[in-house]
Amino acid sequence: MSNQPIGIFDSGFGGLTVFKSIYEQLPGYDYIYLGDNARAPYGNRSFKTIHEYTWECVQWLFAQGCPLVIVACNTASAKALRTIQQQDLKNADPTKRVLGVIRPTAEIVGNYTNTKHIGVLGTKGTVQSGSYLLEIKNFFPDVQVYQQACPLWVPLIENGEYDQPGAEYFVKLYLDQVMAQSPDIDTILLACTHYPIIKGKIEANLPAHVKVVSQGDIVAKSLVDYLHRHPEMETRLTKAGSHQFFTTTDDTADFDHHASLFFSEPVKSTYVAANDLVGC
Repeated sequence: MSNQPIGIFDSGFGGLTVFKSIYEQLPGYDYIYLGDNARAPYGNRSFKTIHEYTWECVQWLFAQGCPLVIVACNTASAKALRTIQQQDLKNADPTKRVLGVIRPTAEIVGNYTNTKHIGVLGTKGTVQSGSYLLEIKNFFPDVQVYQQACPLWVPLIENGEYDQPGAEYFVKLYLDQVMAQSPDIDTILLACTHYPIIKGKIEANLPAHVKVVSQGDIVAKSLVDYLHRHPEMETRLTKAGSHQFFTTTDDTADFDHHASLFFSEPVKSTYVAANDLVGC
């Protein structure tokens, strides 16, 4: 194909915080972003459903010419990525690659802590999967990990309510719950790509010595390293500096408004029906 962009997928808006960091570090490449907003949020869905939806979106990005897709969603990375990498790609196209956000984060997050006690904040699906517990233990076996699901944060963020007075209560609620698990926590990992939008509120409700780590720059640097190590993929990617946005919600004006906040520059999206993702 004449155009072979990097595909970036998320269940909604959160992956745009990762896309923003990737675009800043690799500005010359072509990109296609797909947000499955019509079927979001993924956080409370089953493994089977999340795999089904994620694989449909990945295949759609393949059909647009993307040889490399970044699953910029922690829930999808936790519940679908392994099956896609180990099974689905073999039957579809083993020359293509799908990468997630959990492993690159787990590889370095232990470097941020002095006490070796880390709190992980995520959706219910990410927390229940136990993916961060397993992955961080692989790289930092001496680090203790304490998880906390924050089920109301994504709805507050996606509905633009995170700046309202009532949001402060729910931000503090989950932070108090994770910090109550260990007084030695000195690092908080935002294991959902939506959460950087409220990073300031999170920091304001934590002790001053606690570091708050978001994933965008981590994933972007990992992708830069991946492309250096895999020239066979890097040379396939086209570099005209273009980026396109697609969403499965038919209210593209609403998507564009919210997406611009996450991406930090104006976004103009195109609608693709969720039904059209099936069978790609």
